[in-house]
Amino acid sequence: MMNRHLRKAFVVTAAITTAGLMMTACQNDSSSGTSKSSGSSSSKASKDSGTSKSSTDQDSVDSAPVANNGSGAKSGVSGTFKNGTVSYLAPGKYTVTVPGKTEQAFFVAEDTLVYGAGQVCGSPQSEERPQCTLDELETATKQKAVTADVTMKDGVATVVRERHDAQNGTPGGVNGTWFGNVSYLAPGKFTVSDMKGVEQAFFIADDTLIYGAGTICGSPNSAELTQCTPAELEAAAKNGVSAEVKLTDGIATTITEDR
Repeated sequence: MMNRHLRKAFVVTAAITTAGLMMTACQNDSSSGTSKSSGSSSSKASKDSGTSKSSTDQDSVDSAPVANNGSGAKSGVSGTFKNGTVSYLAPGKYTVTVPGKTEQAFFVAEDTLVYGAGQVCGSPQSEERPQCTLDELETATKQKAVTADVTMKDGVATVVRERHDAQNGTPGGVNGTWFGNVSYLAPGKFTVSDMKGVEQAFFIADDTLIYGAGTICGSPNSAELTQCTPAELEAAAKNGVSAEVKLTDGIATTITEDR
């Protein structure tokens, strides 16, 4: 009888112990699952946070060039300034002054084309204009202003073309009007001889006005004079042509063929 009660007590105790162990295991599983879920959620949140940061960084990188482009938007004067006088202002910066207009500042760039006619580079006696360096332009304009035509875009010169005139090799040139035979001397340079045979040398410039009456150009039967080109004057002057020549500082302003 005693043994039966002991066996029952043992069985009950074992059952209670087993039930307790199972409950503990369930609690551990639940805790582990919660921890795992929390860890996964934390990891996901961290990953999402990282993704958000990366997107912000990307937006910052993409927007920077736009801001730079906006702040560096092109601005400045565009156009051609003919019959101008170019003066040095600062390294890479100059001014061009055209009669009757406001002085205009401009910059030069590495691709700015500079052509000389005796002062910047080249020879004043040649019709050809060699290409000069930016250093030569700076050196020349530091010494004195250079007469030139300047073409610019957005405030930067694309072409600086020195002109043939008194400042470019004929300082103290003569002024006045000559009537006589015009002869070719060299590219861009001529002579005009008066009735006594005294010759006066002179240059022509881009804005020299040349009018023909049949020999330089045009028709001798026309009542109107025809405007000619420097090339036509050169061809005619190689054989000699009678004309009226008006000079300013050794430069012909007008050449009018006699009828």
